[in-house]
Amino acid sequence: MKHTFIPSGVCSRKIDFEIEDGAVKNIEFTGGCDGNLKAISILAEGMQVDEVIEKLAGNTCGHKDTSCADQFTMALRQALAE
Repeated sequence: MKHTFIPSGVCSRKIDFEIEDGAVKNIEFTGGCDGNLKAISILAEGMQVDEVIEKLAGNTCGHKDTSCADQFTMALRQALAE
């Protein structure tokens, strides 16, 4: 199932992804730091949702209280709650 999340407090404007058999697939960030977000997408591809949340939750960017990676974990948690 495809999910779309609108992050808050970060440079990326949208996060699209799918969850299949508990694994994250087809992760795509719109906006933000292109190279870093491509890297996160590649590294998280195929990982179990809980593992991605464990590794990326609470990550911050500069002076911000959150980051695109942290917002991705919020998106995953929201998708699991649906």
